[in-house]
Amino acid sequence: MHLPWQPTAPAPVRRAGWAVAVAVAAVLAATVWWSMPALRAQLEPEAAPVLDPDVCVVAPPTPYNPASGLPLESARPVPADVRCPVCGMFPARSPDWAAQVIFANGDAQFFDSPLSLFMYLSDVARYSPGRSADEIVARYVTDVSSKTWTDAGSAFYVHGSSAKGPMRAGNLPAFASKKAALQFAAQRGGTVLAYADVDAGLVTQLGGQGTHAH
Repeated sequence: MHLPWQPTAPAPVRRAGWAVAVAVAAVLAATVWWSMPALRAQLEPEAAPVLDPDVCVVAPPTPYNPASGLPLESARPVPADVRCPVCGMFPARSPDWAAQVIFANGDAQFFDSPLSLFMYLSDVARYSPGRSADEIVARYVTDVSSKTWTDAGSAFYVHGSSAKGPMRAGNLPAFASKKAALQFAAQRGGTVLAYADVDAGLVTQLGGQGTHAH
């Protein structure tokens, strides 16, 4: 029995009605959404691309700057912001190990170590899509003794020493002279190799030893 002074209680009923209405609206909206694949495809975020775990993000080449005053095929200072196309590291942070190649149009690619250079030369198209080794007109490595650039083809490399470069293993420190390389090997261990002695098998072996961080 409802007495006059007792308040009515329709509020819970009204709240329940609103809850049911909201739930029905949500179901209808979801049904419409999934029935429109074109709209769903436009609004849903795209899946992240799956990258080859062995290849880092492509590092674009550095164009030749005529204002530098350097001949097109000459070695250049390593820009602070460029990345190695093989491992993604910043070669400028390891200047004693840096290497570079120059293409016929003047573009340059920089590397964090001689090992990365050799890995790059073994498969240029993989690390620089659209490029080929035939386009390379100059290759340079950093001479450990003088800390200056030297031609990679005439340099000597020490394999198996205790020296740990940017890749932490197998970095093949380079020397402009065989005498300097032999002296280094006598102190730090390892075998002296000419450029031609660094073959594909050794590069593959050493490439699997190193680790890197971006």
